[in-house]
Amino acid sequence: MGIRRGVSDDSFFLSQLDNEFGKSYSRLASAMQGYLRGWYGDCQEPLVVDKSRAWLRAVELLQHIEPGAKLIVCLRDLGQIYGSIEAQHQRTILLDFIDHLADLDRFGRADTLFMKDRVIGSPLMALHAVADLPKSVQDCLYYVRFEDLMDRPAACMKHLFGWLGISPFEIDLEQLRAGVRESDSHYHMKYLHTQYDRIAPPTIHEVPPRIQSLIETAYSWYFQMFYPKKL
Repeated sequence: MGIRRGVSDDSFFLSQLDNEFGKSYSRLASAMQGYLRGWYGDCQEPLVVDKSRAWLRAVELLQHIEPGAKLIVCLRDLGQIYGSIEAQHQRTILLDFIDHLADLDRFGRADTLFMKDRVIGSPLMALHAVADLPKSVQDCLYYVRFEDLMDRPAACMKHLFGWLGISPFEIDLEQLRAGVRESDSHYHMKYLHTQYDRIAPPTIHEVPPRIQSLIETAYSWYFQMFYPKKL
């Protein structure tokens, strides 16, 4: 996405579009495809997973440069997402958030987290916009709820493998293999990347009724689509 922004503002490249639009545009597509594939050029696996929330906002761009790409969209009860963030803040209350939310009260912090350019609100807006996409693009999205993955991990992964079109394989749920640890200090220890070697029931966070009601009212479309039994 950064490449697209940089090229679109480059006067030299733009001047080439006047006389050789087709050729120049084709070269741009090849360059972006080359960068994406070159980044994973040393990977010997048949499938690559790129964990980034930004792809959902740019899914049509991704489909253009890599038509075979599919997106797995992870979901969780919105109240519990907020509750998890608030609980971690209380454990690290002497540190401020990277976007300076510590001095707000709990209601104000919840309200800010759900703004369209913040950590919860931004991916929510991208998810809400999926309804405007062509069906062919929507068909490349797979939704998995965190709660289902915790309750029925084997069944969820089997179904996901089938959707991806890859052969299923057994996952030892008691000895999970951890990957590379991501930086927690970059986010001021507010959004941890803790990894575990087994699946355990997640903590149920207590969310103030007023905040939970606000979340369910403001994002009723989310609960209607993914958590209809809560309504």
